[in-house]
Amino acid sequence: MKTTLEIPDVLFRRVKSKAAERSQTLKDFVNEALQEKLASRRATARSGEPEWMQGFGKLRRLHRETARIQERIDEAFEVVEPEDRE
Repeated sequence: MKTTLEIPDVLFRRVKSKAAERSQTLKDFVNEALQEKLASRRATARSGEPEWMQGFGKLRRLHRETARIQERIDEAFEVVEPEDRE
């Protein structure tokens, strides 16, 4: 579907620049951003992620990395060392 949006010039330049940094078209970048925005609130409510991860509004670009790190932490603490089993 095609639509027309009014985007402030400053924001448009930032978006266009960020898309170019990521080797994406403007269309792909905007589609990804909209999908992430829609999914973020829904996923946060259902995913059961730790509360401390929900406070990263300004660091949303790091969400995937933060989730990966949390997964590694969870895996590490699932393992009980032999000396700790007694």
